[in-house]
Amino acid sequence: MHELDEQLRELIPRLRRFAVSLTRNASSADDLVQSTLERAIIRWADKRLEGDLRAWLFSILYRQFLDAHRRSRRYARMLEFFTGRDDAQPSVERTVMAQSTLQAFDRLNTEQRALLLWVSVEGLSYKEVAEILDVPVGTVMSRLSRARQALRQLSDGEIASPSLRILK
Repeated sequence: MHELDEQLRELIPRLRRFAVSLTRNASSADDLVQSTLERAIIRWADKRLEGDLRAWLFSILYRQFLDAHRRSRRYARMLEFFTGRDDAQPSVERTVMAQSTLQAFDRLNTEQRALLLWVSVEGLSYKEVAEILDVPVGTVMSRLSRARQALRQLSDGEIASPSLRILK
């Protein structure tokens, strides 16, 4: 384990340099290197013995960067959806309302969040969602209606948590 520690310490400056080139921000780069090292240590048993440690760490770092970038784009699309526009400088009121709605969105159950994301953010049709879930289109429409209603109620503070219904 001491040998691994030494190898990782030697590679940290290279990882950080690569992370800075990707993120263009020293603080974000440090966070990216840290998450890369955490992932590498957790997945050490999965690493091929004959593989190059440096290449393996760089691939983990790059995948971590891409995943974070995708998450931030999804968040931006959701924020745009909830605020109704894509301003560079949204008002404080709009930002607070959007954050409140996102918090309410997080409190929805998984199925309701998935439905709202598929239809409202990803732009899938009711028919496409029905095919994904293997249910009739009318079922998608009614579930989506209930998800929107639950989101409105949570956003307005009407209910503490969304009601759960067992559907077949």
